[in-house]
Amino acid sequence: MAPEEPDSVAARRNGPVDPSRRRLLAGLLTAYTASLIPWALAQPAPRADLGAFTALSAILVGRQALDAAQATRLYDALAAAHPNFPADVQALLALLNERHIDPQQLQGVLDGEHSPLAPLPRQVLGAWALGVVGSGEGARCVAYETALNAVIVADVLKPPTFAYGAYGSWTSKPNI
Repeated sequence: MAPEEPDSVAARRNGPVDPSRRRLLAGLLTAYTASLIPWALAQPAPRADLGAFTALSAILVGRQALDAAQATRLYDALAAAHPNFPADVQALLALLNERHIDPQQLQGVLDGEHSPLAPLPRQVLGAWALGVVGSGEGARCVAYETALNAVIVADVLKPPTFAYGAYGSWTSKPNI
């Protein structure tokens, strides 16, 4: 038996070129490549007051990107709890832009000057970090697992979404 030529073996194994198969492969490759392109979708412009809050929040918490839906919920809760909140946010953001105060020194500067805006950074940071707006009877939980205190440690810890004891067990003092 004579050895076959390599070209005839390859031609028999692969068969004739199928144009529909080639079109299918080209289409799949094109679709996959198009999925890698980041598409910019048109979005409505946010409210100006919410934009100022988001900018102030980014400066205070030290993050460039914040969850927009959470920012809206926190802003609405803070504005409902404090009637002058929108104007105070604008004023504090203008103060930061004017005087170029280091965010780490901001609270000390506001406290030292006895500024009426001094409580504002604590309110904003508390809302982002804990997900709670207000205190005492007026406290309102706005975020839990998306609050920054949970997000920062999320690679290691997961906040529980359930109570460890019977219903209402968290209301009584522990027996020590």
